[in-house]
Amino acid sequence: MYQFTKKIAQAAMTMAAVATLSTAAMAADISGAGATFPYPIYAKWADAYKKETGVGLNYQSIGSGGGIKQITAKTVTFGASDQPLKPEDLDKNGLIQFPMVMGGVVPVANIKGVKPGELKLDGATLADIYMGKISKWNDAAIQKLNPDVKLPSTAIAAVYRSDGSGTNFLFTTYLSQVSPAFKENIGAATSVEWPSGIGAKGNEGVAGMTTQTDGAIGYVEYAFAKQNKMTYLNLINKDGKVVEPKSTSFQAAAAGADWANAKGYYLVLTNQSGADSWPITGASFILIHRQPQNPAAVQDALKFFAWAYKGGAKMADELDYVPMPGSVVSLVEKTWGEIKGADGKAVWMAAK
Repeated sequence: MYQFTKKIAQAAMTMAAVATLSTAAMAADISGAGATFPYPIYAKWADAYKKETGVGLNYQSIGSGGGIKQITAKTVTFGASDQPLKPEDLDKNGLIQFPMVMGGVVPVANIKGVKPGELKLDGATLADIYMGKISKWNDAAIQKLNPDVKLPSTAIAAVYRSDGSGTNFLFTTYLSQVSPAFKENIGAATSVEWPSGIGAKGNEGVAGMTTQTDGAIGYVEYAFAKQNKMTYLNLINKDGKVVEPKSTSFQAAAAGADWANAKGYYLVLTNQSGADSWPITGASFILIHRQPQNPAAVQDALKFFAWAYKGGAKMADELDYVPMPGSVVSLVEKTWGEIKGADGKAVWMAAK
């Protein structure tokens, strides 16, 4: 009986040791949650970073709204949002934010016989589709913009984000800028009341639902359209020029961004001027507490972000994201100096 009890005790000690090691390994991973918009590049960076440093990234792609809730509740080391928080909201919640990467939201469709980039829309027509005013693909308004494209009489199924998201914010902000009726009846927000259509969760969900539904139109971050080989639509921008979603058109829209004078980095890049500008361009932001509960975890996160800024530009460009310019990175790293532990020491200075 003694030997049996001794074996149980030894087994329990072994299991406890394994559990401790597992916990330690998990603790080494950086925890974050939020926007689905930057998920493809965060995943690519995370894979490369882990191979180089052994440190992993546990990122929950749950939407900007979820990311803001989780960082506010202090359940993750950082949150990610494509809707920048206003300076007063940052102060209220004891947060700082900074832009990590830029990209474009693109309309995608599933129309038999229509190839990627073959169809173009202007903002007003896109708004009318999502307001339910245009219900067939061969509607006169769409046909007028595309006289050389044979359009079917297929019913339009408008797919929208059902979760609170920064992608929603960028898309509805743009439509509100180009359509007074959309602004008045639906408005710009991370979550809005759509008059009709099909809801789907995340960029992944919208991409999947659009691909599966005949006659569907949706809106996703370009990397999702590219990876899933979806039929993207071109847009007519503020200067009246037809533009294709790609890295150079996102860069053109981001070129005029005045980050140095944007308090709390609050800046929205939709409907920018410029012949080559993609009209639904935006940045994705990181949110971190000014006085974090776990300074060591924030140190690890900042090391990852610094690495991504310095060595992740090529990977970002491969997925048609726009890396942050060096001048902006310098501003951001100065902002990191505001993150301090309970002892009053700057976390980032300690990390160097």
